[in-house]
Amino acid sequence: MMIYFIMNNMIIFLEWELISFNSMNIVMSILLDWMSLLFMMFVLLISSVVIFYSKSYMSSELNLNRFILLVLLFVFSMLLLIISPNIISILLGWDGLGLVSYCLVIYYQNIKSYNAGMLTALSNRIGDVFILMIIAWMMNYGSWNYLFYLEFMNNDYSMMMVGSMIIIAAMTKSAQIPFSSWLPAAMAAPTPVSALVHSSTLVTAGVYLLIRFNLLLIDIMFMKMLMLLSGLTMFMAGISANYEFDLKKIIALSTLSQLGLMMSILSMGMPDLAFFHLLTHAMFKALLFMCAGVIIHMMMDIQDIRFMGGIGSFIPLTSLCMNIANMALCGIPFLAGFYSKDLILEMVSFSNLNFYIFLLYYISTGLTMFYSFRLTMYLLINDYNLLTIYNLYDEDFTMLKSMFILLFMSIISGSFLMWMIFPYPYMIYLPFHLKLMVIYVSLIGLILGYLISNMNLYSLNKFLKSYEISNFLCLMWFMPNLSTYGLNYYFLNMGQILVKNIDMGWSEFYSGQGMYNILKKYSGFYNLFQMNNYKIYLFSFVLWMMIFFILLMF
Repeated sequence: MMIYFIMNNMIIFLEWELISFNSMNIVMSILLDWMSLLFMMFVLLISSVVIFYSKSYMSSELNLNRFILLVLLFVFSMLLLIISPNIISILLGWDGLGLVSYCLVIYYQNIKSYNAGMLTALSNRIGDVFILMIIAWMMNYGSWNYLFYLEFMNNDYSMMMVGSMIIIAAMTKSAQIPFSSWLPAAMAAPTPVSALVHSSTLVTAGVYLLIRFNLLLIDIMFMKMLMLLSGLTMFMAGISANYEFDLKKIIALSTLSQLGLMMSILSMGMPDLAFFHLLTHAMFKALLFMCAGVIIHMMMDIQDIRFMGGIGSFIPLTSLCMNIANMALCGIPFLAGFYSKDLILEMVSFSNLNFYIFLLYYISTGLTMFYSFRLTMYLLINDYNLLTIYNLYDEDFTMLKSMFILLFMSIISGSFLMWMIFPYPYMIYLPFHLKLMVIYVSLIGLILGYLISNMNLYSLNKFLKSYEISNFLCLMWFMPNLSTYGLNYYFLNMGQILVKNIDMGWSEFYSGQGMYNILKKYSGFYNLFQMNNYKIYLFSFVLWMMIFFILLMF
């Protein structure tokens, strides 16, 4: 269908009338064009492969059906978001993603998962609130179908407000600086969920929304801010991944880096390139997470890469998938990532941007190569580091079949998408060294990755591993402290003081405990009378009688 639509330049716009009351119609609209169909194809392919993979990965799980239903709800929310030309149905899909991602992140019920889930849900709430505000701002027009306003409402003040809010909402969902801290935290979810979330669903929702709204946003000043922030996100994630030892977090940070790349090319006004990279990236990123899942299973649930090593000899097929996915991520020629990444970098070289942005792009590309090769060194090349008795095998065919489907796509999807999406090839003429710049930075990154992970450069490592520097770089430039712990600390501390002094202090003294003590004292006093003390009874009787007689006499 997608090929048919793109060849004939077709768009189908369906409106389904739910309620018609007087002159008010409530309609559900669906937009089918080549972009939504192609994206749905990728989402459905990856989710079906992931669910097949979960059959083996989650086999020991008691509530497997619940897990599969949650994943299906997640995919359904994403599909609703993809086919919606209407901001209200977009909100339904958007909120569905946020809610179900919370349920999936806290799937393994412990305190770490709970904290990660709250961080994920509350970061995404910011975006939901902005979309609610957009719905309110679009009351200025006749309809919530944003599609009708893309062409001619560019300089309208209300639309500028809507555009700025769309950008902020997309930044929360796609984890750009300052909302980046939730993405590595969401690794508390089961690995199949991570594969789905990080490839084609949750984190790409923001990018997809910006691609759809791109015509409106291109003149907004905030878009220039987005370019800077997304460039910094790309750079920051690349550096942090080199300091991380958790296998899943390294892959999560590489997702963050690629999201920065998509967002920054979007802010330059090239939505087709961003979409192209989004699709090619989805394939190898899902594959990377699946390989990580197999390795974590083999290693008895250890995620620290320092314990791994030399596993290429024991699980060759998984290692093959891991290597090819890693190479596609680095942009090795003629794999999926190369087509989109190389095109983006050449368009950046071609455009008239300043040197700072140019440097951010190229250094981040070098860093991608750096952490990917470091990961390969730790996993496949260095010595085996776990127990002396071990049993690693590569015969889980359910997992392998699903991984091979994505392996095939990681190799071919770049070229066939390029033939389909771009009706005529981009011809980019650049000076010789600028053309080879991508290869230069990749080689430098590769060499540095090799040297650092081999630990030969003692003094450099000592400097890089010094407490202050590694703390700053490893903690994503203190992003969790600034956006989470830093914000929460004062409020929670104040809350604790209030609880201690008021709830557990004065209010107890004057209400709960205070009343209890007074009543206890009086009941003790009355109890004294009721302890069958005959003398007191007789005395009180005589006393009453005397009082009675005295009253009668008067």
